[in-house]
Amino acid sequence: MVRRPVAFVTAVVLFVEAVGIVAVNGVLATVAGNQSMSLAGMDPDAMVTGTWVMGGASGVLLVLCGLIPLLAGIRDRAPGRFGRIALIACAVVHGVLGALAVGLIGWTAFGFLMAVLALIVLTLVMYERGEPEAGGTGTAGTEGAPAVV
Repeated sequence: MVRRPVAFVTAVVLFVEAVGIVAVNGVLATVAGNQSMSLAGMDPDAMVTGTWVMGGASGVLLVLCGLIPLLAGIRDRAPGRFGRIALIACAVVHGVLGALAVGLIGWTAFGFLMAVLALIVLTLVMYERGEPEAGGTGTAGTEGAPAVV
């Protein structure tokens, strides 16, 4: 099946993206510190600290989101409720960032974010949770309907 390799690729891409986010925020923090930049009179050290914290928090969240498809690929089972909610939230964030990236950064960043979004959604869809069996009997109104696999 294709779902295990897709889950592994999704995990690797999220891990690489986590490293990239931390690196970009590190560069931004260094530039803000070297230039003594401030926003509306805010202390420049607060800007540097906030940039490092935001980069670290984003990196940790991406690593945690990357662990979910990694475990799904290893176990070859769908993520649980928390894992699905976390991946859906990660997909929504990638969609919003992709929409913003078109105008601010360009089409290359948009393409990368949409590729990650597609991998996350593909992982969610390929590991679709099935309905539990109800003792082998059909539910009311579906006796003649074909089984959906």
